[in-house]
Amino acid sequence: MDFAAVLGRWFLGALFVYMGLSKAMEPVEFLKLVREYQLVQHPLLLNSLAATLPWFEVFCGLLLILGVAVRGSAVMLLLMLIPFTLVVLQRALAMQAELSIPFCAVKFDCGCGAGEVLICRKLVENGALILLSLWLLTGLGRRWSARYSLLQAE
Repeated sequence: MDFAAVLGRWFLGALFVYMGLSKAMEPVEFLKLVREYQLVQHPLLLNSLAATLPWFEVFCGLLLILGVAVRGSAVMLLLMLIPFTLVVLQRALAMQAELSIPFCAVKFDCGCGAGEVLICRKLVENGALILLSLWLLTGLGRRWSARYSLLQAE
């Protein structure tokens, strides 16, 4: 069970490093996607969010891979995943009503770093990532973490 949690921690960390870097390498595109959600109106706040969020994802992902502050990183990912999933769901419902198409046929670039995605698939993926983050909060997966190794040396 502990080994599976370590693999889950590494997977989640690598995924967030990849997604964060894909957004950070295309900052203008990510800014446009963030603007589409109309959550932030002030230009300075919008630019700050679009500039820092990808690097924060990379930072949290690296912490998970290294096994430093695993629970704290998992909490931070949950604090990003849950609201973003709800916002994506809200946008998909609006698009579905506007276009009069089946919900699972709604497809758009949600800003997650993976390009255009079918909304049902994205919601399932985010649900799985939320469950994985919750699982890491239990404290499993500490075997190959930097902090666990330091405590073992004592």
